[in-house]
Amino acid sequence: MKTLSSRDIDRCKPLLFLLGLYPLLRWVWLGVQNELTANPTEFLTRSSGTWTLVCLLVTLGVSPLRQWVKQPALVRLRRMCGLFTFFYAVLHALSWAWWDQSFGWASMLTDIWKRPFILVGAAAFLTMSLLALTSTHGWMRRLGAHWQRLHRMIYLIGVLAILHYWWHKAGKNDLQTVMIYAAVLAALLLWRVVRWRLQRSRALLKP
Repeated sequence: MKTLSSRDIDRCKPLLFLLGLYPLLRWVWLGVQNELTANPTEFLTRSSGTWTLVCLLVTLGVSPLRQWVKQPALVRLRRMCGLFTFFYAVLHALSWAWWDQSFGWASMLTDIWKRPFILVGAAAFLTMSLLALTSTHGWMRRLGAHWQRLHRMIYLIGVLAILHYWWHKAGKNDLQTVMIYAAVLAALLLWRVVRWRLQRSRALLKP
């Protein structure tokens, strides 16, 4: 297989951008067709949360994929995947703050304090906001080696996102879908642990 260049990957970015917009375009289409279910607010809140998690897992999947298919340049797609994750996270947070809490700060803080799954979701969103803010090349230069350490917090975000989803579904005894997402996240994190151990072992064996 031909090794793709950075230019080849950049040519694919418009397609990735359109794929990233698919959920939003689907919601618009369903709204025009008056098919946003009997409870559009709940549907859009849940759907935006689901797509946030999907985009997060896709972002985490870029590194294993580029190694498996031996295409290092695929890493150039990771930033866009991460920004789409943040985009849908913003929509998910706004749906809660606007439709559920009417932007009442006191009500929002009370809800965060009283409901653990909201607290965990808020923690994941705030952490993700920090990563989105520092995702530019300028911040990479400013932070230097600290940038990579900071952005490893995406693993924590993944765990918090699954916990947020788990607690939300646990009250309805509907954990089948959550288990699937949790298994995918576990596999992606396990791959990183194994890879780190192998790299460490090789480093120790060097004379």
